[in-house]
Amino acid sequence: MTQPRQFVIEADGGSRGNPGPAGYGAVVIDPVTGETLAEAAEYIGVATNNVAEYKGLIAGLKAAKALVPDASADGAVQVRVRMDSKLVVEQMSGRWKIKHPDMKPLAAEAARILPASAVTYEWIPREKNKHADRLANEAMDAGKRGKQWEPSASTAALDTPRSSAASALPPVSGPPGDAAAGAAKARAALASRPAAASPAAPRVGWGAAPDLGAPATFVLLRHGETALTPEKRFSGSGGSDPELSVAGRHQAECIARSLADRGTVEAIVSSPLRRCRETAAAVAARLGLEVRIEEGLRETDFGAWEGLTFAEVRERYGADLDAWLASAKVAPTGGGESFAEVARRVSATRDRLTTRYAGRTVLLVTHVTPIKTLVRLALGAPPEAMFRMELSAASVSAVAYYADGNASVRLLNDTSHLR
Repeated sequence: MTQPRQFVIEADGGSRGNPGPAGYGAVVIDPVTGETLAEAAEYIGVATNNVAEYKGLIAGLKAAKALVPDASADGAVQVRVRMDSKLVVEQMSGRWKIKHPDMKPLAAEAARILPASAVTYEWIPREKNKHADRLANEAMDAGKRGKQWEPSASTAALDTPRSSAASALPPVSGPPGDAAAGAAKARAALASRPAAASPAAPRVGWGAAPDLGAPATFVLLRHGETALTPEKRFSGSGGSDPELSVAGRHQAECIARSLADRGTVEAIVSSPLRRCRETAAAVAARLGLEVRIEEGLRETDFGAWEGLTFAEVRERYGADLDAWLASAKVAPTGGGESFAEVARRVSATRDRLTTRYAGRTVLLVTHVTPIKTLVRLALGAPPEAMFRMELSAASVSAVAYYADGNASVRLLNDTSHLR
């Protein structure tokens, strides 16, 4: 009896905005030699993370099928799919129901590509899915430039076989050892498909479906006061990086006691700026946790406005200030960051952290602009909503992120622990 051709598929998808510009990546690997047999990636327009992940799965399954002429026959192929999307793995394994209208047709399409008995699914941590993640990001970068994805020049160097052992499995279609031809065939088949239409945005409602599991919950803590805080001076990432004041250290101790009493925080992530690191350290000492530094959580760079009050900026840079207040795309005087730039940075950080801390409660110690941005995006509010939120020093807000891409704002500007 002929042994089935065996493959490992690693697939991933991402969205810069969720929904936002999205793409997927997939790689087909020989499980014995570790050799890359085929790659697929595509920019798919505006979509959610989950849609992009399903698209990556579909592309990987099609690429594997293209490598074996009779792949649809029972016993012809055996595929192990590895993804860092718990949602896709659990749904395709039949353990979670599929309720979201955008997911159902994608899951059905994936299930039709190969016999159900030929495919198994395995969840892997994100750090073990780097190849597919890289392909997805290459596709999104290419889409941003208005181009189609093509294999990068570094692919051969990055994806050399992890083992020098000869494969004991039947060869890929074509002459023995002709993996390159099979990979080219798979890529050609995928490239010939018409461009995907932009999927609809995820369902918005009161809560997530019960089969989505526990959300990633961000407890958003603004750092304690510095000497600049009471004077309401611009204090971003391009200024003096002030330390906590006496009042700020007291505030940090207050919130540390409060969070210790609640006992729900499982991890701590902080902006690299000193005032946040000091606030995070006070909490970490109480909770017995380590602090992870995340560059994406830093405050806006306010350029020439750093250290100035609003009135002083009005006096010196009135026209620039008016333009900044009127458009999220305008940066502060002197090469600072616009709110649009900050939103892109914070969105990317959010996506990384929601994946890393899926189902967990994590404390993010950060600043006014990143917190307001996360809340605004969770609410689907326009950029001008940034100017309509109050965030006090050492205040706590919270947002929960579910596996289907929905978010729920649970708390805003709570300072009860300071009273």
